[in-house]
Amino acid sequence: MALISRRTVVAAGATLPVALSARNSRAASGLPDLAEVLTPVVPPVPPPPGVFLDASGKEHTVAEFRGHGMVINFWATWCAPCVAEMPSLAALSVALAPHDIAVLPLSSDRGGAKVVSDWFAARQVNGLPVLLDPKGTLARAWGGRGIPTTFVIARDGTERARLDGAADWSTPGAVALIRRLVEG
Repeated sequence: MALISRRTVVAAGATLPVALSARNSRAASGLPDLAEVLTPVVPPVPPPPGVFLDASGKEHTVAEFRGHGMVINFWATWCAPCVAEMPSLAALSVALAPHDIAVLPLSSDRGGAKVVSDWFAARQVNGLPVLLDPKGTLARAWGGRGIPTTFVIARDGTERARLDGAADWSTPGAVALIRRLVEG
């Protein structure tokens, strides 16, 4: 099984202009502040096993990222709340990349990587890898109740928090919260 390199994920996150992360996106997007809607997982639990695909169709697991922080977002290009939060997830990716925390957006679009990459390009969403959960199998295994659903995974590989629904991930408070959760 080929690995997505951590460097690839971090490099993807570093391409979005930093100006996006500094905007007051809550006012601009109408999305709730992350601190208001994120649910802690107490006690922390390991996520269930399963695979997701990269843009070339290679299989990967969350276990490959153990030792790194992760924000795993299940979404789709046809989901309005997902579309609304995607720019803030891209900004989060930029802000977290220097701290070795990856943002992994797993799309359930059935059209494959081309649908997602074309969607990213058309909306100038940069800094996120194209990753797929094509039939929502992994999202269901994790107990997601719909999309978007996001999981925060600590460096020890345990789930520390989750969010069913959309939020603004780009605020300085959101970045600080994610960093605290990832460090455990």
